[in-house]
Amino acid sequence: MTDAPTSSSSLADLWKARYRQPPPDGALPENVVVRSLMAHRSVRSFSTAPVPQGVLESAIAAAQSASSSCNFQAWSVVAVTDPQRRARLARLAGDQAFIAQAPLFLVWVADLSRLEHVAEAQAQPHVALDYLESFVMAVADTSFAAQNAAAAFESFGLGIVYVGAVRNHPSEIASELGLPPRTVAVFGMCVGHPDRRHPTAIKPRLPQSVVLHHEKYAGGEEEIPAYDACMTRFRTDQGLSAQDWSTSVIGRVRDAAALHGRDRLRMELVRRGFELR
Repeated sequence: MTDAPTSSSSLADLWKARYRQPPPDGALPENVVVRSLMAHRSVRSFSTAPVPQGVLESAIAAAQSASSSCNFQAWSVVAVTDPQRRARLARLAGDQAFIAQAPLFLVWVADLSRLEHVAEAQAQPHVALDYLESFVMAVADTSFAAQNAAAAFESFGLGIVYVGAVRNHPSEIASELGLPPRTVAVFGMCVGHPDRRHPTAIKPRLPQSVVLHHEKYAGGEEEIPAYDACMTRFRTDQGLSAQDWSTSVIGRVRDAAALHGRDRLRMELVRRGFELR
C-alpha cells in the first residue's frame, strides 16, 4: 500500500486497511474520533524529538476522563523521561530497544494502595481489597485510562506502542519505580514522534464476524484461515517472516516458557500485597 491511510483518510479507506476488504454495503457514518481510532498502528521506531509541552498532561486528563469501576480510580502512571532509567526498564522488559529510544515511557500501574491508605487514614477496614474482584477492577481501570491516553496521544500526531513485557520482572520494575505494596505495573507505553524513515502500516484484524456476535455467541472460527492468509501477506509486505496469525498465537500459548517469566505473575502479585482471595 503506497499511500498509507491516516486519520484524515475516509472511513472506507481505513476500513479497507484494517480488514483488507471493502466496508459493508451502505455509507459508513464519518466521524473524526472513529477515523483517529481506526488509523492506529503500533510504532516501534521514534525520532529524537521530545513530546511537546502540555501533551502529557492533556493525555492524562483524557485518561482520567475514562470510566472507572465504582469511581475507585484504582490506577497510577509513572512517566519516565530519564534516558538511563528508560534503558534499565528496556533491559527488564525484554531488551526492547524502542523503550530506550522513545522520549517518553509510561508505566501504567494497577493501584490499590491509595484505597488502602484512604481506609486506614480513617481507621476503617479494607478487607475487600484482598479479593480478586478488587484486583480485576484495578486492572480494568488502568486499561480504560491507558486507552484514552493512547487515543489522545495519537490525536496529537504522536505514535504509541503498548509494552506488556513490564510484567516479565514485576518486582524489579517496582523497585526501579519505587512502587508501594498493593501496586503492580500492568503494561508500559512508549510515546513519541514516529520515525518517518521507518513507517508502519495498519495491521489487519480478525473479521468482525469472528468477534461481533448478536444476541448469542456464534463462533466464527471458519473465518480464521482467510485471516491467516491475510496476516501472512501483511508480514511479508512489512519485510517480516511469513508467519500466519494462528502460528503466532499458538507459539505464545504453547507452554509456560512462552510467557517469558510471567508464569510466575500470581506469585509475584501475592508478594506485592495482592492476596487474590
